[in-house]
Formats: sequence, C-alpha cells, structure tokens
Amino acid sequence: MRLVGDIGGTNARFAIAEPGTQPYDVRKLPVAQYPSLLEAVEDYLSGVPRPDEAVLAVAGPVLGDEITFSNSAWHFSISDVRRRLGLRKLVVINDLVAQALCVAALPPDEIGSLKSGTRDPQEAVLVIGPGTGLGVAFLVNNAGTLVGRPSEAGHATFAPMDRVQAEILLRLQDQYAHVSTERLLSGSGLLAIAKTLAEMNGQIIDVQDPRDVSARAAAGKCPTCLEAIRIFSSILGSTAGNLALTLLTGGGVIITGGLCRGLRPVWDVEALTRAFIAKGRFSSYLDGIPIDQILRPHAGLLGAAVYVEPRRSV
Repeated sequence: MRLVGDIGGTNARFAIAEPGTQPYDVRKLPVAQYPSLLEAVEDYLSGVPRPDEAVLAVAGPVLGDEITFSNSAWHFSISDVRRRLGLRKLVVINDLVAQALCVAALPPDEIGSLKSGTRDPQEAVLVIGPGTGLGVAFLVNNAGTLVGRPSEAGHATFAPMDRVQAEILLRLQDQYAHVSTERLLSGSGLLAIAKTLAEMNGQIIDVQDPRDVSARAAAGKCPTCLEAIRIFSSILGSTAGNLALTLLTGGGVIITGGLCRGLRPVWDVEALTRAFIAKGRFSSYLDGIPIDQILRPHAGLLGAAVYVEPRRSV
C-alpha cells in the first residue's frame, strides 16, 4: 500500500494506491493551513490505514535530500520526513514528471485533443502545466520505456511574440528584476495580463482570481478579459513550441493542470495553435505534432501511483 501525493503551491492532494488500482481516499488540503508538509500528511493519514511507502510529487526541483518549493514556504528533508512518518521508503519526484507518467495510464475519455498530428512513439513528449507556477517535464523513450525527465523551464526568461506582449513585459519589468515565463503563464500571470491590459487602455478591472477573468470572458461582457485569455493562449502555444523545438518532441505535447481545465470553455485554441506553429523554417515540423490536454482531475496522483523507480545500472 502506497501513500501518493501531488503537492503544489496552493493545494496538497493525497491518496492511497495499491498495485493495479486507481488512487482512492483522495483529499485536497490547502497548503496555507499547515505549517509544513509533515502536518498535512499526518492530518491525511489520521483517516486512512497507514502505508509503509510513499511517492510524493512536488512543485519544485528535486536535487537532493532537501526539498524547497518554488511557490510556497514549505521545505523539508526527505530522510527526516521518512523517519518521522515511519515509512520504509519515501520517493520524491517532480510534480510534472508525475503528470507525464500518468499519460500512458489514462483512458481515452480523459484526454482531449486540441490539435491533430502524428505522434511518434520513439520521440520525446512535452508535458506543460500552468498553475500556481509553470511546470514543465518531458517523457523520454529509454529502450522502449517512457522515463520522466524534470525541468525548470518555467523560470526561463519570457520572450514576447508581438508589440502588445512586449509592452506587457516592459511594465512587468518595473515590478520584477527577472520576468520569467511563469510570471505570465500561471494563475497569477493571467491576472497580471488582464490588469496590465486594462492599465494600457486606461481602465481598472476588479479581478482577484483567475476564475474572475474566465467568468467575465464567458459572459462576453469584458473585452479586456477575452483579450487576456487570447494572449495567455498565445503565450502557452509559443512556449510549448519553443520547448518542442528544444528537445524535438515528436511524441506530442500534453497540456495539464486545473487552470487550463477551467479555461477550456473560453480559451483560444486557434491562437494557441497558431503561436505553437509560428517558428519560421520549422513551422512544418511543429505542424505535424499533436497537442492534447489531460482532462482528469488529480492526474498527478495517478502518476505517483504508477511510478516505478528506475533500475540502477551496475
């Protein structure tokens, strides 16, 4: 029996998984309500049988025993948490690696197509997920087995595609020493785009949550929110195109995360696709790559459930 977790900057999701079964007893706990990961896990475990191993997917780099989150104050030692929880084994992986690993286990009705194309099973797959931050991972074919590779590409410098995006960048540079792609391609990024557009037009809009932007856009009464979602869609497409060229991800592109699931009714798929392909001499290559979206909530828990530790070569 395995404890599985998908821990982001806003919420920590936990479940129990057993070999060959879907994760069950799923609970979502707000990160802000717990001083550390340990208290959140203990709260969850108080209501379920105690497992002897765990796989936790975290929103941040996994570079050693000490784990620091990119978008929350939580930090912990893997060995210390394993000892204090009495676990035989604790494995910590990047959250987007977990999202990537779940793809092969998803039924067809939990994946939606955004752009058609031909998937090459021998080539890498890009998984990208805007949320509290911007997660990026790759699936790489290793002798017939898909292996998840983490990335911190969300912290790379944002590259605007046109004059409007360049003006947004200039205004954000007044607030941040470094404007990463995540500053625009995230929940707070969507808010920043909407508020900056309003400012550029001499307006003020009262949006405090990404859902405010999507709700106003869906109602058709806020041109600024509609334009913000178009720009967000375009940035997502362009960023995915850049990353697809970086590793030649002929295996396809997968978009994941609750933010994009929530935007699905209103986002601009045409703008996303157009920006993905618009890479000059490599447009024809990108035109052949499919883009899909994970529709399953808590997909990272499934990825943690199916995770298998790679064998070490002797």
